[in-house]
Formats: sequence, C-alpha cells, structure tokens
Amino acid sequence: MRSSNVAKTLDARGVLCPIPVLKAKQTISQVGVGSVLEILATDPAAKEDISAWARRAGHQLLSMQEENGVMKFYVKRGV
Repeated sequence: MRSSNVAKTLDARGVLCPIPVLKAKQTISQVGVGSVLEILATDPAAKEDISAWARRAGHQLLSMQEENGVMKFYVKRGV
C-alpha cells in the first residue's frame, strides 16, 4: 500500500484492545467513503479485532503488514 493512497493515519501504538478498534471506529468517519484509513497498532489482539470490526462495519481490510512489532492495517471505508 502506498502512503499516497492513505487519507488518514491513526496511531494506536502502545494501547491495548479494545482501544485501537474504538479509535478506528471514530476515525474512519473522518475519511470519505472509498478512502483508506491506515491504522498503526502494537497490541497482538488488534490483528483479529480490527479485521472483525472492519468486516462487521462494512469496510474492507485491504492489507495488514507487520514490521518491527508494529502492525499496519489499511482499511477502505465502505459506508
């Protein structure tokens, strides 16, 4: 995922779930439908939690990358 495709970045590093999901839920409303939200997280539970939240909320998880203990999620806003 190129950073030029990202409309907004949410830095949720250092906080435990459910905080990354709650912040993602608030932040995705700040980007337009079809835009991409990048979420940075360090809590291992975020892998499953953010994926499940995106699916339930009607958004699309485009990709998830992990680098040096930081997970980067790219979520395309659906509705």
